[in-house]
Amino acid sequence: EGANKGVAMLQQTLKDCHEQVVFGLATGGTPQTLYRLLSASQLDFSRCIAINLDEYVGLDQENPQSYAYYMNRHLFSKKPFQQTFIPNGMNRNATVETQRYDQILDRYPIDLQILGLGQNGHIGFNEPGTPFESTTHEVQLTESTIAANARFFAQSTDVPRSAYSMGIKSIMAAKQIIIMAYGKAKAAAVKKLVLGPVTTAVPASILQQHPNVTLIVDEAAADQIKKEKVEN
Repeated sequence: EGANKGVAMLQQTLKDCHEQVVFGLATGGTPQTLYRLLSASQLDFSRCIAINLDEYVGLDQENPQSYAYYMNRHLFSKKPFQQTFIPNGMNRNATVETQRYDQILDRYPIDLQILGLGQNGHIGFNEPGTPFESTTHEVQLTESTIAANARFFAQSTDVPRSAYSMGIKSIMAAKQIIIMAYGKAKAAAVKKLVLGPVTTAVPASILQQHPNVTLIVDEAAADQIKKEKVEN
């Protein structure tokens, strides 16, 4: 049901924008249902531009664990876009690559940004403590993130140690944002996102200051918000 709401919002954005439409896209488990529904839909993205949030450093586009591979598999191979942009994980010069990506974001302001929500409140690869003024940057992955990703790789030494990610300022520049969270494991982060103080300890909390955010959650992810309302 939540993913259907997301499809409807993308459809409305396509209707409202008579010229080129720019979508900011996320990867991971959360948006997969949305991408499956978009792939099966009649929506035409041939005049649209897609700009992805992040990419692992050191993985090329043919690596099954890269986000470029993920996007091609789940969406781009089924729904062609006019242009797609993903950070180049094979460019080891972080200064050059992050500046290149910031220039893309300046050239193509995002109309609608899709986000997932991490259990610790991260958005993109912006972990707790990331400054709200951050633009595209290289993120050193935490040991917990590396450990969580190890199951996808043949051996733990293959897991990337860093990633390029849009910064929080980059994300907040989008005209409209959809953030999705499903499952009980996300309930605490959803509560902090909606009801908690705006703090870099919970990167997603900055979305409280954005003028146009839609939160899509299931019953389990909304559980702690519902309890708060009952208690108050």
